[in-house]
Amino acid sequence: MTEQLSSTLELTCALLRRQSVSPVDDGCQDLLIERLEAMDFDIHRLPFEDVENFWAIRGNDGPILCFAGHTDVVPTGEFKDWHSDPFEPFFKDDYLYARGAADMKGSLSAMITATEAFIEQHPAHSGRIAFLITSDEEGPAINGTTRVVDWLQAQGITPEWCIIGEPSSSKVLGDTIKNGRRGSLNARLTVHGMQGHIAYPQLADNPIHRIIPALANLTATTWDQGNQHFPATSFQVSNIHSGSGATNVIPGEIVVDFNFRFSTEVTAQQLQNRVETALKQHKLDYDLDWQLSGQAFLTTPGTLVEAIAESIQTNTGIETELSTGGGTSDGRFIATLGTQVVEFGPVNSSIHKIDEHVLVADLDKLSDIYRDILINLLTS
Repeated sequence: MTEQLSSTLELTCALLRRQSVSPVDDGCQDLLIERLEAMDFDIHRLPFEDVENFWAIRGNDGPILCFAGHTDVVPTGEFKDWHSDPFEPFFKDDYLYARGAADMKGSLSAMITATEAFIEQHPAHSGRIAFLITSDEEGPAINGTTRVVDWLQAQGITPEWCIIGEPSSSKVLGDTIKNGRRGSLNARLTVHGMQGHIAYPQLADNPIHRIIPALANLTATTWDQGNQHFPATSFQVSNIHSGSGATNVIPGEIVVDFNFRFSTEVTAQQLQNRVETALKQHKLDYDLDWQLSGQAFLTTPGTLVEAIAESIQTNTGIETELSTGGGTSDGRFIATLGTQVVEFGPVNSSIHKIDEHVLVADLDKLSDIYRDILINLLTS
């Protein structure tokens, strides 16, 4: 690309050159903080264990509009499979290629330049602007946003609105925003039997045989009907492990991993109770370990959704659609504050893939949309 890069593209390229594979930040947050300090943001660096995080805020009172995101990226896979160095920005046919281009260093850059443009136009804006940035979204998500949210609660800080720069768009920029996410509940079920010779089944107790009726019951269960914002809750088995590898040995136990992606029509505790009731009905000898990855959350159409939709319409002519599909995001932590949370960012078709890319023109357009959201919410 021979022509001069816009401010958004320059910052995006600088971030893309940082090899910030989760949970490593590799100096990305320093670049963002430098720009924020120049706009008189108060910076609070919040490292937890091996994860870099920060909270930045500008203004003294009024509602807080928070931009949230992550500097970490997923691993690249084999470099040889990429058409170009995944950590060297590469322009071709109107696209920018690099790991993190779409998820989500382009969004972070657009948030920064949008804020710069907004403050230049409205230096005495109402309300407050904040940034919540982590390097632990693509990893375990233990020492990132969830820990910053705990810190915010301890400080008595509650953002009114939060925009997360996750790549929400489906086919073109702005066609989809995510106003919620399903909850995710994982479990590891271990059913105990008695190992023995396969020729003498009367002297053993086969846990595989015991679990089959229970699994059939669980997979056939209707957990809820969903609602206008969420599909029905889904139960899926992901792994089954049993046996010694020998063909003549009845195993002593079987381990089954399963997951619920659940709607707001049911709670994680209700799902746990129903599963355990079903297992007890089948008189299984079992252990069951639960892990809640995140509660379902929903931001109903209102101030934030309307501000984003209006800004998208103004800059693209598109009437955006609301969605709660996809996996989990850090929105699940921020929503616990009572904050209105919406995810909006670039097209997501290449995220986590080889040759991840974003349409170059979309980044400046995204910055314009973020700027207009600030205007809609923080000017009177």
